[in-house]
Amino acid sequence: MKKTELLLPVGNTESFYAAIEGGADAIYLGLRNFNARNRAKNFTIKQLQSILTESKKYGIKVYLTLNTLIKNSELPELLDVLYQVSQTTLASIIIQDWGVYYLARKFFPGITLHASTQMTFHNSIGTEYANQKHFERVILARELTLEELKIISRKSKIELEIFTHGALCYSFSGLCLFSSFLGGMSANRGQCRQPCRRIYKTEDEENYFFSLKDNQQIEIVPELMKLGISALKVEGRMKSAEYVYRVAKAYRMVIDDPEKIEPAKQLLSYDMGRENTGYFLGGNVSNSITENPFIGINIGKVTKANKAEFSFMTSEKLKHNYRIRVQPQNGMDSKAIKLKAEYGFVDVDRNETVTLNYPQATFTKGDNVFLIGAPDKKFRTKFQLDGKKINLSLPAKKKQNILDKIGSGKQLHRDELFVRINSLSWLRKLYLDKFDQLILNLTKTEWSILNLESPFMRKNIQKFIVELPKFIKEDDIIFYRELCLNLSRQGIKNFMLSHISQKLLLPIGIRSSVNENVYSLNDAAIQFLKEDNTGLYIYPYEFDFDNLISGKNRNGIVPLYFYPELFHSRMPVKIDHPDPNGYTYFKDRDNTYRKTVRDGITIVIPELPVSLFQYKDDIHKNGFRRFLIDLSYEKPSQNTFNRLQKRYKYSEAEQPGYGFNFKLGLS
Repeated sequence: MKKTELLLPVGNTESFYAAIEGGADAIYLGLRNFNARNRAKNFTIKQLQSILTESKKYGIKVYLTLNTLIKNSELPELLDVLYQVSQTTLASIIIQDWGVYYLARKFFPGITLHASTQMTFHNSIGTEYANQKHFERVILARELTLEELKIISRKSKIELEIFTHGALCYSFSGLCLFSSFLGGMSANRGQCRQPCRRIYKTEDEENYFFSLKDNQQIEIVPELMKLGISALKVEGRMKSAEYVYRVAKAYRMVIDDPEKIEPAKQLLSYDMGRENTGYFLGGNVSNSITENPFIGINIGKVTKANKAEFSFMTSEKLKHNYRIRVQPQNGMDSKAIKLKAEYGFVDVDRNETVTLNYPQATFTKGDNVFLIGAPDKKFRTKFQLDGKKINLSLPAKKKQNILDKIGSGKQLHRDELFVRINSLSWLRKLYLDKFDQLILNLTKTEWSILNLESPFMRKNIQKFIVELPKFIKEDDIIFYRELCLNLSRQGIKNFMLSHISQKLLLPIGIRSSVNENVYSLNDAAIQFLKEDNTGLYIYPYEFDFDNLISGKNRNGIVPLYFYPELFHSRMPVKIDHPDPNGYTYFKDRDNTYRKTVRDGITIVIPELPVSLFQYKDDIHKNGFRRFLIDLSYEKPSQNTFNRLQKRYKYSEAEQPGYGFNFKLGLS
C-alpha cells in the first residue's frame, strides 16, 4: 500500500521551513493571483522556483493552488501562469475552474491536475468522473461521514485526499454565495468575508448560528491510513509558522506510530485554533457549532482598564513575543498585541497578573483575552537556494492562437424563456404556453409521487427538464440513477445537472445540460462543456454584466430572477420557530434572510429576490437570447407568475429586490 502523505499549508517563507521541520511529505501554496486564499502573502514565481529547489533537497512534493474561478478578462494572464507552471518541477496544480482544466489539459498536457475541494466532489460517481478526466487526485468535500468515505475509497480508482485539520466552512466549499452577496467578494475567487463567523439575530436570540469549530481528525488517522487515503491535508495558508510546525509534528507522530494519539492531541491543544470537532468524519456533528468564533486559547478576562493600561490574570505561561488578542464584549473589532518590553511586559507563569501599558486601545473590565501565538521556535525567513529562471510570458502569437480556439460568437435567432420550480404546487399556477422549458427541481418525496401519465403531463412532456440536486450522498446514488432511468422511459429527454459528474447517472444516449453550479464564468469553461457534450448551461448566479459581455459566447441561459442559495450545507443549525412555509427568519445589520431544510440540506436565502428584469433589453442587445426566471423559494401564485412574466416581457424592474453583482461587479 502506498504511504499516506502528510500535506501542509505554506503561506510564507517561515511556514515553508516550519512544514519541513514538522515532517511534511508535501506542501501546497499559492502564487499572488488565482488562488483561494488571496489574503495570504503567497509567493512570486521567483520564490516558487526557490521553493522547488529547496524542496527537492528535502524530498518534498510541492502543489500549487490555482483554485479560483477565472473571468474572461483574466484568461490571457492565466495562460501565462500555466506556461510558467509547465516549465517547473511542480508535482501538480490544484484547480476549481473547468476553464483552467480545459486550458491545462488541452494546451499544457504535462501539468498534473488535482481537483480542489471547491469542485465539490463528494461521492463515487464524482471520483469516477474525475478519473475519466485524467485528474491524478480528488480532494473530497469535508462533509463526508466515515462510512461514506469507506465506500468511496473502495470504489475509486483515483487518489483521494481529505482535510484532517483546520478551519471549516459552514457551506459546502464551492457552493457558498454569501460573501459574494455581501458586496461581490466571492469566496470562489479567494475573497471570502467569512459571513459564517458573524452574529445573526432572530426574534428570540442573537448568536453565531453558523460558526463551525475547527476540524480535527487525529484520532481516526490510523483508520484513514488503512483505507488507503493518499493524502491527509491540513488547512491554514494564512496561519503562523508555529501552527504549521505544531500541527505537522502531531500528525507526523501518529502517521509514523498510531499508538501516539494522546501526545499528538496534547500538541494540538496549543495550535491556537478554535475549539475542535470531529465533524461528519468523527460522527459528532451535533456539537460542531461554536459560540466562540475566535481563534486562540481563552486565557482570562480584563480585570482592570483605563486609558493608559489594562490588566488580566492569565491561565497560561506567557513569554516575550507571544501574541494575545483582546476581544471586546460588544463583539466589535478585537486587538492583537505582541507582548514586548516596551509595553512593560515581563514573563509570567500561570495564574499571575499581567499589566500592559497600552494606551492605543480602549478595553473594559470583562473583555476576553486570548493567546493566539507562542513562537518558541524560530524558522528561516529567507530561502537558501535560488531556482532556475523561466520564461514568464507565453509568446503572444501562441497565446492569441489559443484564445481564438475557445468561445463562439454564434447568436440564436429567437428568444427562449426557461422557468424553474422547486415544488409541484407550482404546476397548477403556470401557463406553460408562456415559456419554452420548465426545470423541475424537486425533493425525493415529490419525485416519488410525480405522475407523468396524466393528460396534462403527457401533453407537455417535451417541455420538462429534470434537475438533479447539488449534493447526492452515496446512499442516494441508486435512487437518482433509477429515477433518471424511469423518467427517461416515460419520455423525459432533458436532464440538468448540478455537478458535471452526474452525467454518469443518466441512461446511455441522454444528453445533459448543467445549471449555474457548474461554473461557466469564462469562454474556456464553456468550451470544455461543449466538448464534453453538454447541451444547455446557466450562467453563475454571482455573475456580472462586464464579464458576461466580454466573452465571445452568447448561448448560455441568463438568470433574471432568483433567490440565490447563500449557504448550502449538510450541517444543521439550531434556529427554531419556522413559519407555516418552513422558513425561519434571521437578520444581520443590513438584511433579512430565510433558512429552510430540503432533503436534509440546510439552505439560506435572502428574504428578497435578485431581480434583473430591468437589464433584459441591454442583455438582449448584446446578443443573448436565453433567459431564466427561477421561482424556487417563491410562494406558488398565479398572480406572481403573471406579474413576473410581464416584467420579463417589458424589461421592467421588480421591486423590492437585489441586483447582486450584476452592475456592482464580481471581485
